[in-house]
Amino acid sequence: MAAQPAPALGTGTTKATKATVRPGDRIFLGLSRGSGVLLLVIMAAIAVFLTVRAAHALSVDEGNFLTTFDWKANADPPVFGIAVLAFGTVVSSLIAMVLAVPVAVGIALFISHYAPRKLAAPLSYVIDLLAAVPSIVYGLWGALFLVPHLGGLYGWLDEYFGWTGVLAYHDGAARSLFTIGILLAIMILPIVTSVSREVFLQAPKMHEEAALALGATRWEVIRTAVLPFGRSGVISASMLGLGRALGETMAVATVLSPSFLISTSLLDPGGGTFAQNIASSFKESGETGKDALIASGLVLFLLTLLVNGAARMIIARRKEFS
Repeated sequence: MAAQPAPALGTGTTKATKATVRPGDRIFLGLSRGSGVLLLVIMAAIAVFLTVRAAHALSVDEGNFLTTFDWKANADPPVFGIAVLAFGTVVSSLIAMVLAVPVAVGIALFISHYAPRKLAAPLSYVIDLLAAVPSIVYGLWGALFLVPHLGGLYGWLDEYFGWTGVLAYHDGAARSLFTIGILLAIMILPIVTSVSREVFLQAPKMHEEAALALGATRWEVIRTAVLPFGRSGVISASMLGLGRALGETMAVATVLSPSFLISTSLLDPGGGTFAQNIASSFKESGETGKDALIASGLVLFLLTLLVNGAARMIIARRKEFS
């Protein structure tokens, strides 16, 4: 008896797959796609709104929007620029990252690989609880406690590093970009710590056990097995923290003494950030002034996108550790 020809490869499989798709799967697929499309639509709508309002402000600006140090958006004619705001935002955020990320990674490693379980659980809870504290509370704490107690630190920095000019202290209240950096570091510490801790806990136990079997110490296990695996996660956690530092509003507005001057010393009072300027100036601004603030918000929006895009590129180059 002649053998029957075999069905074409993939035909039966495709029919079977179509037949086994359940209504719940279709609904879930539609909701997932719809959520993704909705997110893109919202982002596009925000970008269009900011661009339209910013274009109106830039069309009447008598100064250079990128290099002007003044912010007189309500004057006639209006003159405003983001030089001071961009400098203050970037510098304070970088200070916060330099101070917070190493400490956060150390705390995460202690909780995940060093601390006993009875200590790790409550410590993790406290760290997570700090992330839920409102920013205005951090701002009040910074203004009423941190600022009055930083005089000694500023004097020490001036004594040993004042010759650099960057850390020169000329007395006065410690309402400077360096103080803002310290406050932002405290605020982003719980976020970076929590995400890094969860990433380190996901490190393959077989890799750690193999390193221990070869005679590695605990630090060598962390250096060779845990940190390479968690590098992408730490970068992602750092970018989350940086995003909060760039856009922090109330805490910065409560502590900082705003001025549209760029000082060579990070310890001198003054400076400004995008979010702080928007929060403090929006209420008293006219139509042109509000459009100018929206234009500065567009710059912050683009800066955040660039930071996240750079983070995604770094993570993509580290896929072998994921």
